[in-house]
Amino acid sequence: MKSFKADYVFPVFTDPIKNGFVTVDDRGRIISVSDHNNPPDGPVEHLSGIICPGFVNTHCHVELSHLKDKIQPRTGLINFIKEVQAFRKADDKQAQDAIQKADEEMYANGIVAVGDISNSNLSIPVKAKSKIYYHTFVETFGFLPQRADEVFSKSMELLNEFKPQSCSITPHAPYSVSKELFKLIKKHSDQEHNLISIHNQECEDENKFYRYKLGGFLDLYDHFGMDISHFKPQARNSLQSIIPLLTNKQQVLLVHNTCTNLKDIYFTKRFDRKINWCFCPNANLYIENHLPKVQLFVDQGFNITLGTDSLASNSSLCILSEMRTIQKKFPAISTEKLIQWGTINGATLLGIDDEKGTLEPGKIPGLNLLTGLDGLKITPETKVKKLA
Repeated sequence: MKSFKADYVFPVFTDPIKNGFVTVDDRGRIISVSDHNNPPDGPVEHLSGIICPGFVNTHCHVELSHLKDKIQPRTGLINFIKEVQAFRKADDKQAQDAIQKADEEMYANGIVAVGDISNSNLSIPVKAKSKIYYHTFVETFGFLPQRADEVFSKSMELLNEFKPQSCSITPHAPYSVSKELFKLIKKHSDQEHNLISIHNQECEDENKFYRYKLGGFLDLYDHFGMDISHFKPQARNSLQSIIPLLTNKQQVLLVHNTCTNLKDIYFTKRFDRKINWCFCPNANLYIENHLPKVQLFVDQGFNITLGTDSLASNSSLCILSEMRTIQKKFPAISTEKLIQWGTINGATLLGIDDEKGTLEPGKIPGLNLLTGLDGLKITPETKVKKLA
């Protein structure tokens, strides 16, 4: 057994404990969490900072890790998509080496579980041997109605390659999935356990396209030689247009939400859907140089999680770095709340909250130490160290 004492212990399921203790066994299973009135028996390692559970990254693309530093930042989502498609092809070994390195980086940064987007089978070997728990979202693309059956069938084939690893089939984004394909995914999700993760409102052009069939996406479809004459403007934002097409049987993670407004949030409440929101602020700054209005989502009764996106759109895969960016822009959001978003909320979404997310006896959640804080505030000097 190992026992640690820190300035604060954040069990997450209950209030922070000042001068708290955590004891774990040699597998990292929590034996006890206590305050200074009930110190554990045996030797204790005294630490400065906050001890909290391991982090859960609910949105990543590890198969894009070979694109680190290859995509020009702050050129907007349309250009980002074009560049990813232009550069994403790589030698399989090069791509898998980058995936392995990204996996090791996340583990070193205290991440214990990941919701990962995949469009290929390249990440399967790394995930099979990883110390991190992965749920893979097999992503579908297909905006042309006539290709819906073909696209869905190929995605199901890839899904079966990932099994028995935890995995599900999911739509990419409103602008890349036809109604017909949405319906096929919904039918599958209504019949089987199938988590959903969808990129949502990453730029204003997405809403402009859905409202008026105008904006940069017309250029994108033209760039890829796509005839979108079938699409009719919806006179409402993209999220409001696709909510009715999503299953009400599964958890649905809406990712990025860079241009989501209060009307969109209220609109989702009118439907019987299990909506969760994921923020990846560093990727939003990298791509659009614009952050979502995070404060609008707080206290709305939704589950909020954090993600890193990919190394194509981020300098690192670190949940602490995402927390730092949010707290700098939105200082009213406490470190305690951010830790909740980055631990138990993500574990709950992925269905692993029986093992991860909180410091409760019997769980193996991982153990992180945060140092370099200003009181309980995250600073540019704050670092994360994996304890167990």
